[in-house]
Amino acid sequence: MIANAAVIAITKHGIDIACRIMQNMPEVRVYAPIKFADSSIPDITWFKEQTTKLVGDLFKKNNALICIFSLGAVIRLIAPLIVDKKTDPAVIVIDDKAHFAISALSGHLGGANALARLISSFFEGCHPVITTAADVNETIAVDLLGREFSWTIDNFENVTRVSAFMVNEERIGVYQQIGEKEWWPNTLPANVTVVTKLSDLKSPDFKAALIISDKIIDDQVLLEKSVIYRPKSLVVGIGLHRDTSTEVIEYGVENTLKNHGLSFNSIRNIASINREANVKGLQDFSSRYRIPLEVYDRNQLSTVSVPNPSDTVQMFEGTPSVSEASSILSAKGDLIVPKQKFPPDLTVAVARVMF
Repeated sequence: MIANAAVIAITKHGIDIACRIMQNMPEVRVYAPIKFADSSIPDITWFKEQTTKLVGDLFKKNNALICIFSLGAVIRLIAPLIVDKKTDPAVIVIDDKAHFAISALSGHLGGANALARLISSFFEGCHPVITTAADVNETIAVDLLGREFSWTIDNFENVTRVSAFMVNEERIGVYQQIGEKEWWPNTLPANVTVVTKLSDLKSPDFKAALIISDKIIDDQVLLEKSVIYRPKSLVVGIGLHRDTSTEVIEYGVENTLKNHGLSFNSIRNIASINREANVKGLQDFSSRYRIPLEVYDRNQLSTVSVPNPSDTVQMFEGTPSVSEASSILSAKGDLIVPKQKFPPDLTVAVARVMF
């Protein structure tokens, strides 16, 4: 569920509704006008400022706003604040009798649709109001595909156009090279066809396409008609010295992936050997790109069979391999890029996760 959510109530009935929401979602923060302040109601922030200012502040600081007043008032309050669907918070509007929980903003990416459904379940006779086309047509939400698996989208600029083709039931092709298979639990919509070759998507029979792959796509026809999803399917193993810089690691990883036609955005994690002291360059690289780091001790690494063991690495690290062994061990899959050497002291290898 959405973290960092605020509930705003401006009437006595609204405060009762807010308290019910808080009972079911104790992580939310509730705000109500100070004129209704009641010491017997715990955990409510009684505000003095104008509602316009409060909503503006909370809109910028929260992932979701739950507003218990009229839809028209909410629209007027948030209209100057809206930026785009990738950054705006979810906004839910609930009427003063909790008859409706309306998904008003950021229904898909922001999670407002799911939140409206959840909140409606707290009140007898409350109906979630969802208006996004993919939901009402019960078809694939292009902007949400694979989100539960942490897939990312390379070319978000194509999402709106491909979504239009989807809801208008134009023919859409799907090619999946890697990644979780259960992204659509039901029978695929009649207008969606799975193909076995990437080149099949270039057919003019397909108005648009969905590509699920960790490989770099450089065909201009496919780039123009497709949304490209990046499953977290790659583990990058790194062998290095204690003083290897972040810049050297960055250069080595980027070039290894580029030279082998693999997407940086499909990295699930990096892996290396566990040292007594953290390697600053490795930690900084992990933080810079928000890529998790997994480390293994030399005994674990030495049990992994690798194609390119090294006597030198054995001498200094106590195991014949770091980059290849750590990537294989972490991915529990196949090595797809053997170790690549980058002077003065970096090796990079890539394994693919098994799904």
